[in-house]
Amino acid sequence: MQVKAPRRGPLVAIGGAEDRQEAAILSRVLGLSKREEPVVAVITTASAIPQEVFDGYEAVFSTLGAAEVLDIRIRERSDAADEDFVAMLRRADVIFISGGDQMRLTNILGGSPVLEAIRARHSEGAVVAGTSAGAACQSSTMIYGGSADDSLRKGAVKMAAGFGLVDGVIIDTHFLERGRFSRLMEVGATNPELLGVGIGEDAAVLFKENKILAFGPGHVILVDSSGITRSNVFELDDGEAVTVHDVKMHALVDGYGYSLSDRRVLGPEELGAESLEPRIAYT
Repeated sequence: MQVKAPRRGPLVAIGGAEDRQEAAILSRVLGLSKREEPVVAVITTASAIPQEVFDGYEAVFSTLGAAEVLDIRIRERSDAADEDFVAMLRRADVIFISGGDQMRLTNILGGSPVLEAIRARHSEGAVVAGTSAGAACQSSTMIYGGSADDSLRKGAVKMAAGFGLVDGVIIDTHFLERGRFSRLMEVGATNPELLGVGIGEDAAVLFKENKILAFGPGHVILVDSSGITRSNVFELDDGEAVTVHDVKMHALVDGYGYSLSDRRVLGPEELGAESLEPRIAYT
C-alpha cells in the first residue's frame, strides 16, 4: 500500500503528555491554521474526565491566542448526530481530539454526522490534531491494545479501523515511555505495507503532502517493515513467538522529517523552511 498524505488540511499526531506550560507543540498546532485568532474545537469523547480535560485545553489555547474554544462534549452515539455539535465543528479552524480510550472514539463517532463534519472540515483546510488516543485513531488501521512487555507474538496487538485521515501508516503513542517497540514490530510482521509511527510523549508529527515532519521536545520512532526478508508469522498459531528479519528503524527529533515517497530520512538542511516555527501567543 502506498502511503498517502492527508487530504488538504494539516494533520498532527501527538504522542501524549504534551507540555502545556511551555506549550511548544500546541502553539505550533494553532500556527498551522494560519489565523491570528483561530476557533478551536476540543473533542473529549475519549476521556473519562471530559470537564477536567476540556478546562485544561481551554486555558492553554486561550492563552495562545484562540478566539474561542468550543466544548464538543460527545458522550453517546446519539450525541454524535447532534446538529449543534456539527455546526460547532463547521466553524472550527482547529479540531483537537483529546486522549483517553481510542475505542470510545471509533465506537461513538464512527459512521456519524460528527465524523463526517471532521472529515469535511479537514478536506476544506482545517487543522485536525489529536493526542494519545486522539492520535492513534487518525490512521485507517488503528492499534487499540497489546502488551508492551511481550507483543512480538502472533495476534498480540489488537487492531481495528480508525478514522482514515491518513493511509499506509499505523500510529502508536507514549511510545518510548511505555516500551512499545514490540507492538510495531508485530504489526510490521503481519502488515509490512504499514509504516509504523511511534510517537513519544511531548513529541508530534505533521503529515504534510508526501512527508512526515517531527516536532516537539520528544522522539518519533519510525518502523519500516517493507524490506523484511523473512518472518514465520504465517506458520504460527495465535500467541506463538514471531521472528522477523531486516526491520529498519529511524529516530527523529524536532527539525527532521521523512519522505513517504522514497522512505528516507530528511535532515534540517534538506527541509529548510519546512521545519515548523513556534507560534507567537497573542494574549
